[in-house]
Amino acid sequence: FLPLDLKLGKKVNEGKTKEVYELPDMPGCVLMQSKDQITAGNAARKDRMEGKAAISNTTTSCVFQLLQEAGIKTAFVRKQSDTAFIAAHCEMIPIEWVCRRIATGSFLKRNPGVKEGYKFYPPKIEMFYKDDANNDPQWSEEQLIEAKFCFAGLTIGQTEVDIMARSTQAIFEILEKAWQPQNCTLVDLKIEFGVNILTKEIVLADVIDNDSWRLWPSGDRRQQKDKQSYRDLKEVTPEALQMVKRNFEWVAERVELLLKTKSQGRVVVLMGSPSDLTHCEKIKKACATFGIPCELRVTSAHKGPDETLRIKAEYEGDGIPTVFVAVAGRSNGLGPVMSGNTAYPVVNCPPLSADWGTQDVWSSLRLPSGLSCPTTLSPEGAAQFAAQILGLNNHLVWAKLRSNMLNTWISLKQADKKLRECTL
Repeated sequence: FLPLDLKLGKKVNEGKTKEVYELPDMPGCVLMQSKDQITAGNAARKDRMEGKAAISNTTTSCVFQLLQEAGIKTAFVRKQSDTAFIAAHCEMIPIEWVCRRIATGSFLKRNPGVKEGYKFYPPKIEMFYKDDANNDPQWSEEQLIEAKFCFAGLTIGQTEVDIMARSTQAIFEILEKAWQPQNCTLVDLKIEFGVNILTKEIVLADVIDNDSWRLWPSGDRRQQKDKQSYRDLKEVTPEALQMVKRNFEWVAERVELLLKTKSQGRVVVLMGSPSDLTHCEKIKKACATFGIPCELRVTSAHKGPDETLRIKAEYEGDGIPTVFVAVAGRSNGLGPVMSGNTAYPVVNCPPLSADWGTQDVWSSLRLPSGLSCPTTLSPEGAAQFAAQILGLNNHLVWAKLRSNMLNTWISLKQADKKLRECTL
């Protein structure tokens, strides 16, 4: 960690609520300094709100940390002080991407006849060109492609637009899931992307703070905690500003809880023989990528059924959500015996050998009635299946799964673009 008194370079940019400075000691990075300023209607309304910089910085730092740990590519490097964070230096793409789950605000004005509260499945993506003089007009994909923008050497074409649109949806869904345990509805979200000047990658940039979204506790608009409570003021009095500040503080306190989960969970891998250890270690390694603890045990349902059931009871008795993975080659008695004796999910992941594998796999596939252990041959697939079960009640695991889907899709999209460029 660098000392808190970082040497500041020249001011690169200044917006309504923040300043951006070069960092001579950290090439390729900038300092994002928040201001105690709150604005609405492209700064038609503007007030100083004591403490807002610290609240915004806390909110942004927690949100970016959550997204980064999930696997989303962002410009965020680290929180530097109460009111500033360090980010990768990006050339910003002048588009605000908006993702909506519930119709409200400007959407209703632009789409008369749609009632407030209409829900979008999947969430609705819109984009707005950043142009204060023209009140940030709504743009289409076609306008963005035809603008032929180029930032940090990257031309914004169809591939880049698709990546930003797909990323916007994934980021919204991760944050929506993260707010659910707080009984809080993420109604919509506004984000921006930039091109990292060093890696030439499109990354989530700028900030995500209480100006960036609508949050309705218990799904009730009357309890809104976001900047809309400031926009809605008939007149700005010191008392009214205090109410807005209390809303912002409410969000800053709870946003730190997004990085935690009450729901623990684990995977217990039961192997029929220590000779299966290499196979099981792959499952454990894959579980770690989802942040899921994984324990390895050796037990044979054929040679020691009493011990297998004793181990099962040990994990059923402490109340931690558990997924069992049965690893048994040759005749798999382990998975079926476990499945017949526990209400917890069991998945078979047999280590098949080249000589008898085609015959052995049937002991995992053909089960007596009343049993339900699915079979996957891939150790990574078994870990992912367990993560999908545990992710139902753990937003941090779910975020990693959602991010993986996005990153796989992006890498295919980029590979396709590269291939076309080579053949053209």
